[in-house]
Amino acid sequence: MAVQQLHFGRTKSVAKRSKKYLEEALYVRLFREGSAEVSVRHQLNQFLKSNVRVYKWEVGNNFKRVFERKVYYPKRVFKWEVGDTLKKLRERKLYYPAVKLSETMTKRGMNQTVSDQAIHLDLVAKSRGIAAAENYFIGLPELSKNHLCYGALLNCYCKELMTEKAEALMEKMKELNLPLSSIPYNSLMTLYTKTGQPEKIPTIIQEMKASHIMLDSYTYNVWMRALAAVNDIAEVERVIDEMKRDGRVTGDWTTYSNLASIYVDAGLFEKAGNALKELEKRNACRDLSAYQFLITLYGRTGKLLEVYRVWRSLRLAFPKTANISYLNMIQALVNLKDLPGAEKCFKEWESGCSTYDIRIANTLIGAYAKEGLLENAEKLKEQARRRGTKPNAKTWEIFLDYYLKNGNFKLAVDCVANAISVGRGDGRKWVPSSVIVSSLMRHSEQEKDVDGAEGFLEILNKAEVNVGAEVFESLIRTYAAAGRTSPVIRRRLKMENVKVNEDCLKLLETICVE
Repeated sequence: MAVQQLHFGRTKSVAKRSKKYLEEALYVRLFREGSAEVSVRHQLNQFLKSNVRVYKWEVGNNFKRVFERKVYYPKRVFKWEVGDTLKKLRERKLYYPAVKLSETMTKRGMNQTVSDQAIHLDLVAKSRGIAAAENYFIGLPELSKNHLCYGALLNCYCKELMTEKAEALMEKMKELNLPLSSIPYNSLMTLYTKTGQPEKIPTIIQEMKASHIMLDSYTYNVWMRALAAVNDIAEVERVIDEMKRDGRVTGDWTTYSNLASIYVDAGLFEKAGNALKELEKRNACRDLSAYQFLITLYGRTGKLLEVYRVWRSLRLAFPKTANISYLNMIQALVNLKDLPGAEKCFKEWESGCSTYDIRIANTLIGAYAKEGLLENAEKLKEQARRRGTKPNAKTWEIFLDYYLKNGNFKLAVDCVANAISVGRGDGRKWVPSSVIVSSLMRHSEQEKDVDGAEGFLEILNKAEVNVGAEVFESLIRTYAAAGRTSPVIRRRLKMENVKVNEDCLKLLETICVE
């Protein structure tokens, strides 16, 4: 029944009020122009600006003067709405706007629970670094330093792979007798997995059992991964059996996705297929990620028909199919050498997409390049450009790899310059690998191409790429092979603080003549 409101003798239905009288949800405002960080920041700044009302009045009879006064009213927003918006910002890894929103609302007097403080600590770590998060933790009231905030700081240490600090903090939590759940143990086990220490995980499992801390689905997954890392598949299967016997934890689709992946890595495709069938049974809620894992894993087992079957199920469950799903499907088809199928899927996506995703184009560009179909790859790159999407560093990496393999070193250098120019999508610099640098310098040396070598070094210097002794040694040998001299090479070596080998020092005697 609609809520009724009594107003001056008239009954109104709140449910039937026009939408123009209702406040627009905060997260809707922030994502109005898409989820790019620049647009979200802009919308957040617009929202945080106070409402201004201008009051005017006149004074005087014959000569009237008009006065103005601006009154500022804070934007109205509910606490639950801020929490919901912060959750959405974190899911999209938009940490800077999230921390700004959190701080502004706190300054405006919005009450922060310990849970809110733990979330804020995590945001500070991700947006400003661990040192800032530590300072925030130190400044918290003592009552706030409970298992939630300690756990948040521990998780930050684990994500940054700071093993010593993570282990020390975990010991501190035990000393304080904080109520520990599986979450901090899971963080620590994930850290050991990432740092190549899977042998430590069984000890943590035993500690959890001894402390009567219930193992959750995530715990079992990490445990299984640790055993798979040491190729103990029999023990992985024993863990699954233990989970089933326990009864308190029901393996969800992630458990069987994890198991199937382990079997695929071990080359046990029949067992992987059984795990994938179990995964499908567990995906009753039609989780998008589950469909994508199914497509990827069926692809890795070489079952093209199963890939298409799951893709049809995904399309039925999600008629408005996301870019990420098309990316996943096209990658699977490319890996299965089904280029016509990948092209058909790409055209389907391209005809209906609202946002042109260069990652999807790159997948097909990479497939064309591997097949030697450079003209198709170039055509698709230009097609993306016409749709308003510039090639990114990955695009240029694909063409760079092609040109290096086919001996076109001039165009390879152009690709390096372009990749450096566009950088990575997350704001980080793109830097060519040492293998690429060595390959291009070696070619200049073989061709006695001093100008080419110097031009390549200039590109690297503009990008502030630190070049080591090997690069300068190759440059010196190139000068010597070409019979060229340069009076400034010694000075350059001194400025770069580079020491070359004895052979190159001897060559410098003939190269560095005034």
